[in-house]
Amino acid sequence: MDAVTLFSLIASNPISKRIIKKLLEKDGDTTKLEKMLKAYANGESIDKEFKIIYSLIKHGLKVFGGNENDLKERLKDAYWRRGFASVLRGIIDFGIRKPFVPGSPFLIVWDITYACNLRCKHCYSTAGKPWRDELNTEEALKAVDILADAGVTAIAFSGGEPLIRKDFFDIASYASKKGMFVAVATNGTMITKEVAKKLKESGVGFVQISLDGKKETHEKFRGIKGIYEKVIRGIINSKEAGLITCISTTATKLNACDIVEMMDIAEELEVEWFMLYNFIPTGRGGFEIDLSPEEKEKLLRELWRRLKTTGINFMSTAPYYARIAIQEESDIVPTHFYNPKLEGKLKILSEFIGGCGCGRFYVAMRANGNIEPCVFFPLKLANIKDFKNGEEFLKFWRENKILRDLRDKDRIEICGNCRYKYVCGGCRARAYAYFKDYMKPDPGCIIAAKLIEAKHGSG
Repeated sequence: MDAVTLFSLIASNPISKRIIKKLLEKDGDTTKLEKMLKAYANGESIDKEFKIIYSLIKHGLKVFGGNENDLKERLKDAYWRRGFASVLRGIIDFGIRKPFVPGSPFLIVWDITYACNLRCKHCYSTAGKPWRDELNTEEALKAVDILADAGVTAIAFSGGEPLIRKDFFDIASYASKKGMFVAVATNGTMITKEVAKKLKESGVGFVQISLDGKKETHEKFRGIKGIYEKVIRGIINSKEAGLITCISTTATKLNACDIVEMMDIAEELEVEWFMLYNFIPTGRGGFEIDLSPEEKEKLLRELWRRLKTTGINFMSTAPYYARIAIQEESDIVPTHFYNPKLEGKLKILSEFIGGCGCGRFYVAMRANGNIEPCVFFPLKLANIKDFKNGEEFLKFWRENKILRDLRDKDRIEICGNCRYKYVCGGCRARAYAYFKDYMKPDPGCIIAAKLIEAKHGSG
């Protein structure tokens, strides 16, 4: 019996399941479990009901490796406790499956406004002016309440340019106080020293700033001259304010020649993260600027080389990045959010972590509250205003048909037969963009592209 199966049996046996369900019940603004985890982290006395959870912790540390003191330190953060609770809820609601589905989204990417001071050629949201039906302040705060009540671990505010919205800091601060990790994706042009300080004070922990090439390339790509220096200054200001800072670059034919130099700049500025975005033809971004599978593969392998040789988290939203790591027989399995080192017994977890997290680890929310599988995947599933509370949102998370489809990697055409389907599975937004069918293969993957060509050739 493997370690994951054994852990699953302990976590999901009827007695354990009943106790965990009881601990996941609300106790004020949070769950009983999260309160107990906080007490455990701080070395306080623990209720007898916590014994089954403690036994799971001890067994997990023993089986997979880990240090209890390190775990306690992490559990002092509210969002770590939320994540822990979400994993247990996922075991109860979905079982231990490949890839794993948490009990609530780990992340909501929220386009909080479509107002923007730039005119980017690749913009998925066709941003510029705010939508007439964008959630107002009261509705936005209610949305935060619902997501917090559902146990969502993190919110990443995007747009448009989120910093243009006048109530942004109020909403971000409110989300942080609700125990969720708060991130913001911005073009960086508005991050003065004062704004960076205000972001930190508002509870924002992570700032992702777009930089798509050298000065001429970036300004042409983003549609406005004279912004390059502001972006570089925004990156420096974010770092100096103590914010985890990420440079993000979207890979297209318009800037592919500059991307390696963007990786160099990330090293020179000593940011913590570099994110290479997998361009999806949607919004203003046309199919003609998409890279070929071979071009993507070359960039991802360079990204992989940097990840191995630097202290920077070189990440990508392209799910085939994890496949490259497996092919290189690496202990590191890159994901959208984290680069876990899976040594020894931990390697068996790689297929549970999975590749594309669309509809499985996260969902997106438009400025008007529409919920979609991913920001690059314009398919409405619901609207946040449809839900009165977190319980109703969780029912949607468990039962929505499209979400269930996206989690079933075995049913994906071509990709479902690939040996890497659980660590990759292809990008579902790309399949939807190219075929208007999210269960089709991802033509951006070098393996899938060859199989698609062979299939069409034989047909």
